[in-house]
Amino acid sequence: MKRILIANRGEIARRVIRTAHAMGIETVAVYAEPDAQALHVREATLAFALGGTTSAESYLRVERLLEAARATGADAIHPGYGFLSEDARFAQAVQDAGLCWIGPPPAAIRALGSKSAAKALAAAQGVPCLPGYAGEDQSEERFVSEAARVGYPVMVKAVAGGGGRGMRQVADAAQLPAALASACSEALAGFGNGELLIERALLHPRHVEVQVFADTHGHCIHLGERDCSVQRRHQKIIEESPSPAVDAALRERMGACAVALAQGAGYVGAGTVEFLLEGKDFYLMEMNTRLQVEHPVTEALTGLDLVEWQIRVARGEPLPLAQHEVRLQGHAIEVRLCAEDERFTPHTGRVLHFAAPAASAFAVAPLSADARPTLRFDHAIERGQEVTPYYDAMLGKLIVHAATREAAIDALLQALGQTELLGLPTNRAFLAECLAHPQFRAGQALISFLAGEADAVRDALQKKELHAHDACGLAAVFNQNMVRQGLPCAFPRPLRLRHRDTTTALAVQELGAGRLQVQPLGPQAPPARHMQLTRLPDGAVQCVQDGLARRVRVAHAGGRRWHLQAGTVDWWLEDVSLLPAARAGAGAGATELRAPFNGRVVQVLAVAGQTLAAGDTAVVIESMKLEHSLAGAVAATVAEVLVSPGQQVAPGQVLVRFAALMPAATGEARA
Repeated sequence: MKRILIANRGEIARRVIRTAHAMGIETVAVYAEPDAQALHVREATLAFALGGTTSAESYLRVERLLEAARATGADAIHPGYGFLSEDARFAQAVQDAGLCWIGPPPAAIRALGSKSAAKALAAAQGVPCLPGYAGEDQSEERFVSEAARVGYPVMVKAVAGGGGRGMRQVADAAQLPAALASACSEALAGFGNGELLIERALLHPRHVEVQVFADTHGHCIHLGERDCSVQRRHQKIIEESPSPAVDAALRERMGACAVALAQGAGYVGAGTVEFLLEGKDFYLMEMNTRLQVEHPVTEALTGLDLVEWQIRVARGEPLPLAQHEVRLQGHAIEVRLCAEDERFTPHTGRVLHFAAPAASAFAVAPLSADARPTLRFDHAIERGQEVTPYYDAMLGKLIVHAATREAAIDALLQALGQTELLGLPTNRAFLAECLAHPQFRAGQALISFLAGEADAVRDALQKKELHAHDACGLAAVFNQNMVRQGLPCAFPRPLRLRHRDTTTALAVQELGAGRLQVQPLGPQAPPARHMQLTRLPDGAVQCVQDGLARRVRVAHAGGRRWHLQAGTVDWWLEDVSLLPAARAGAGAGATELRAPFNGRVVQVLAVAGQTLAAGDTAVVIESMKLEHSLAGAVAATVAEVLVSPGQQVAPGQVLVRFAALMPAATGEARA
């Protein structure tokens, strides 16, 4: 194996490039038009333009990828994760082309790629499975009948694919038809296969998965478990190992079942067997026939390079270790940094500023109790990068390895606070709030964690935003003046600053050299306060108020809008001083439903002349592989519908006009 083509993009492409180059193997990057200047393209030995914009036009084109391999002299293909990584047809096409496929055999992918087939195989191997229905009859009537037999609540799941797409929890029979229709639609869009299954839903489970590895010599081992229970939209955002709920005996049982399933399928390479765990009982969810996003957690605990293992196994080498030689040391936690807001709505935009915390290699020697935590940051982010709607919202992941779970949490919180990423909303602050939550700290976060605690997390975030805004917000407006160390001004400057739905009126007098006197306006306004703003050598601003110094990073987001960051707090503000007071105030009404982000219209439910109740879905938009329902917050009559299914829309584009005033529309994830 001399040259590997990586049939993927972003941080996983960079991850494979790093290991391949360390092994003396050349690499080929492939790219769609939006990725022409991406980091993975610049870091590979060679790069090949696939053309097109969307995944379907580029990274999902099998013949184009094989053409890229031929044109660049690649003799192997690594699929990464997502895209075609679990497509048996692609694996077969790679092998038929005489290339080395760095992944499991096509037959194993077929056997395990369907959740229904995987459950049948698991049952034959003695792996516990939940009762359900996964038959060929896909009629609504059959599902209604089977759900009644299984007993509610049930989970509706897409037979193909993963990542939480095409998955719905159904509490009763009345909800089932709509859940079947939406899950089928999303599965068709995401995987080209709308087949579904149902199974009994556990109400208080954890999501615990086991990493397995097999070679062509009949050896198969597991490398411990990962707890992935903190999820939104059935997609993981925090992963850790070892699981707080798994002891050595349970780990041995789960590992044995995972190995049995892999061997029963004739598996080769890296794979992950996912279980639902409730108490000491566990049940198969599915097996992912690829490298997982969260594989660095296992690498941290074992000191192993799983991509190197993939390459060696693909070359026909035996596994480097036997089961009894695997050592799990310390505790590791990973968080997924995504371009999304605290409501889990994905966003696009340009990265205006990016600075990563200092990373270090994972330690492989035995960890002592006082060993310093180590940080790894896998990403493909850089300043000026355009985050588009065509691919997944994940930007990267931060992984910390420490001697104890408590030390890992603390170090990861510190790393998130030192990660500066401005220009578009991210879940950085939300992740930090989850890590600091008492329930997570205590190791008691289940899959239902965010369903019950997300609102409380958002409330805590908004209180911290407001506090940071009051202490540091003026750094945005006066940031440029500090370059000139502005002279004193005899007159106060009237300002109105809007943060979320609240507008604050101030009178600010510049006292020179970055000193400000700030007087809040309005009835019962507090007394004037003084603030000192100082530009730091790295371009950040130090805000000093009442003797307390805070570091804040500011990025101008266009017009009179700024994005600010102080520690783990992110917030946006707008200078509305020049707007009429009625428009600058809170709670301004609107007669339009606008697109909150780039996307494709999937469904239009609003009809001219129709009266929609509060919360009724008007338009469904697909962006970053997920469907999002857009609805009004109050009842309104539809005056005009301006979009149709299949149409691409841009942020701020008017979708529906209403005949009566209604508050700004809300977007709710439906995945």
